[in-house]
Amino acid sequence: MLIGAVEAGGTKFVCGIGNEAGEVLDRVSFPTEQPEKTLGRVIDYFRDKNVSAIGIGSFGPINIDVNSPEYGYVTTTPKPGWGNYPVLPELKRAFDVPFGWDTDVNAAALGEATWGVAKGLDSCLYYTIGTGVGVGVYIEDKLTHGLVHPEGGHVLTRHYPGETFAGVCPYHGDCLEGVAAGPAIEARWGVKASELPADHQAWEIEAFYIGQAIASAVLLVSPKRVILGGGVMHQMQLFPLIREQVRRNLNGYVSASALAEGIDQYIVPPGLGDNAGLCGSLALGLRALRG
Repeated sequence: MLIGAVEAGGTKFVCGIGNEAGEVLDRVSFPTEQPEKTLGRVIDYFRDKNVSAIGIGSFGPINIDVNSPEYGYVTTTPKPGWGNYPVLPELKRAFDVPFGWDTDVNAAALGEATWGVAKGLDSCLYYTIGTGVGVGVYIEDKLTHGLVHPEGGHVLTRHYPGETFAGVCPYHGDCLEGVAAGPAIEARWGVKASELPADHQAWEIEAFYIGQAIASAVLLVSPKRVILGGGVMHQMQLFPLIREQVRRNLNGYVSASALAEGIDQYIVPPGLGDNAGLCGSLALGLRALRG
């Protein structure tokens, strides 16, 4: 049985074929351009693949209300051309198979809970910190939805001491995404994150903001693991800095061994690596197929 997967990112789309064991058997990626061109390439990829279902983990915000006439749309994204675009309806017109549909970060959280570093746990959070910041929330063996879907990348933050940087989010300025995403690092320091040395002050500031957000999430939903992915988190020196910030912010209030001697196994990189999103989309497709 073959399952199709689409990791629909704001920078690039990744399409793949996999199986029920979470094995990715084939994949292709291409830049995210105008929606008609981009979805045309998705359709061309799957046209001869004979998949039984397709899962889509999409950049957002998206409409996940199955009773809404705009179910399956990308909604208020600032990405030119994609605002209020019917992504899922367009793909459904091309393929008569079950579809799974959720945010890219919710998909990644599901992938990690199914086959990755959160396997066997009934809860986890997945942060992606890259071009933007998103948070997938998997609690009590379910992906979290509500009024819309989690938008943890836009939580408000306290400023790093002495910082005057106004942030780059077009909606909120200095929310988490506005001060900690890749474009924020580049705007603050004048170079891309990958060009900064490991001992640069940028990483202390980055850890301050990410650690603040994680501490708040721990207090709110009490996940059993926190997974940090995305391009910025390829800077592995961030992990010990973030763990220390989380400890500092919680200040011993939450009594759990995972936050004390076990924090190195509590705040971790994705077990599926850069395949977390694609494997999560496979898992969405499997769930759709199984009803």
